[in-house]
Amino acid sequence: MIVVSRHECHACEQAEADVSRICGELGVPWTTQDVDADPELRAEYGDRVPVILIDGVEHGYWKVEEARFRAALTR
Repeated sequence: MIVVSRHECHACEQAEADVSRICGELGVPWTTQDVDADPELRAEYGDRVPVILIDGVEHGYWKVEEARFRAALTR
């Protein structure tokens, strides 16, 4: 579970807080990746951050849809 984000991005901070809370409740490990530190991520996602990846597959972007996110993590 990865959140692709950027420093000083309010939407990214909110998504990371939501992911932290939900993953903490479910016991799911997660991490972040800085979109600006990786040219491939920057080319792929650009300004469309935060992006949530589950098992390397894009789950969503810009915000956490809690019910959908929880369902994806508990499958």
